Amino acid sequence: DLSGNHFSAAANKKSSVPPSQSLVYMDLSQCGINGFFPELLKTQQRLRTLDISNNKIKGLVPGWLWMLPNLENLELSNNTFTGFERPPSKHGLLLSHVRNFLGSNNNFTGEIPSFICALRSLSILDLSRNNFNGSIPLCFGNLKSSLSVLNLRHNRLHGGLPENILGNLRSLDVGHNHLTGKLPRSLSSPLEILNVESNGINDTFPFWLSCLTNLQVLVLRSNAFHGPIHQASFPKLRIIDISRNHFSGYLPTGYFVKWSAMSSLGTNREDRSKVNYMDVKYMGDEVDYGYYHDSVVLMNRGLEMELVTILKIYTTLDFSGNELEGEIPKSIGLLKEIRVLNLSNNGFTGRIPSSLGNLTALESLDVSRNKLSGEIPQELGSLSYLAYMNFSHNQLVGPVPGGTQFGTQNCTSFEDNKGLFGPSLDEACRDVHAPASHKEDYETTETEGEEEEVVSWIAAAIGSVPGIVLGLTIGYVLTSHRPEWFVNPFGRKSRRSRSTTT
Repeated sequence: DLSGNHFSAAANKKSSVPPSQSLVYMDLSQCGINGFFPELLKTQQRLRTLDISNNKIKGLVPGWLWMLPNLENLELSNNTFTGFERPPSKHGLLLSHVRNFLGSNNNFTGEIPSFICALRSLSILDLSRNNFNGSIPLCFGNLKSSLSVLNLRHNRLHGGLPENILGNLRSLDVGHNHLTGKLPRSLSSPLEILNVESNGINDTFPFWLSCLTNLQVLVLRSNAFHGPIHQASFPKLRIIDISRNHFSGYLPTGYFVKWSAMSSLGTNREDRSKVNYMDVKYMGDEVDYGYYHDSVVLMNRGLEMELVTILKIYTTLDFSGNELEGEIPKSIGLLKEIRVLNLSNNGFTGRIPSSLGNLTALESLDVSRNKLSGEIPQELGSLSYLAYMNFSHNQLVGPVPGGTQFGTQNCTSFEDNKGLFGPSLDEACRDVHAPASHKEDYETTETEGEEEEVVSWIAAAIGSVPGIVLGLTIGYVLTSHRPEWFVNPFGRKSRRSRSTTT
């Protein structure tokens, strides 16, 4: 292990004194190696693990590398490789024992080389963050009995997801490509992580995924999914992000009843609070090659955040940026272990359910840009972990809950809700010049009917006063200066004596 040092000599130069040919493990990561692939490794016939990641190695990955008979773990990530030399013979590839191949963050171009399909023992394949184009090779079907992790994230791949490659995958990440079509139903029960974000997949909500009893992470963000979100039970699902699609319709009141993993993780709250978000690195059982870690990028507090090992304890639900309507289901209060809840940019109506007060682990809440009415539930004021919230652009009224969390929010978290008021809001908006009297707006709304009635009576009274005054005046004049005759209401003239009482 020579990782983290710096070699002044170019590593591709042939050494007059080659290292021992009995090496089994070699780590040359982060050594500043500049140039082409080190030729001195060609003689290492017993080598099982090779890590030359995080260097400045360029050019082609040599074909002879795949002929090393005992090589199992190969880490080439974070270099500037541009392609692959073809291996000397297909027969030699069939004897290869490479199980874990990590080649992310390079400059690989063209189509994914087909010789990879001949690596029949391959379990983890990570070619993410390159410039591969073309389609996902159909010959990956040759690997379905062994392949457990396939990560092709951030490339330029197009076409659909082949049905025949998905047999025993535990993790599939094809996010940020140009894939189209529908999600294949050949996804099988071992699958724990499915990430197809930022593609052009055009499909309805895959409710059949609830049959995948091991599914823990589902990311469908930024595609062309559409239609209603059918009710489904996800016993182990802890992270779901279906934002920025075209899902529509209503969510039944009991929609979240069978989402048991989000209801109770059985994780000690004190242990969770000690987790360093930058340190945790792996979710799932450890594999022989410890350099690959599942990860997912989620939105939290309006910012992108990459989760690695904290996937094991993290829970989040993001339904934002769709066309969902109706009331927010009260059963959402059952998800008491959820940390991030985002329902913004939809058409939700009605009140914010008070059951949100049960989400004692909640750290981030966003219900902005909906059509919500009524008051913000006072129960939210007791959520001690709630550090970020956004209620803006709704039709909310009444007092903002008290508590430190509400008083420290940005004023924009409450804007465009003319009926909100309270000390927490005043504290949040203390820097806004000449703030409007939200309490007066709220009181105006509450008493609008009464005031309209009072105004009607006042108007009637005002209208009748001149008539009364005029009538009294005329009566006074008539009684004081009455002639001996007058015209009666029936149009007949009548004579009366002066002593007649009027």
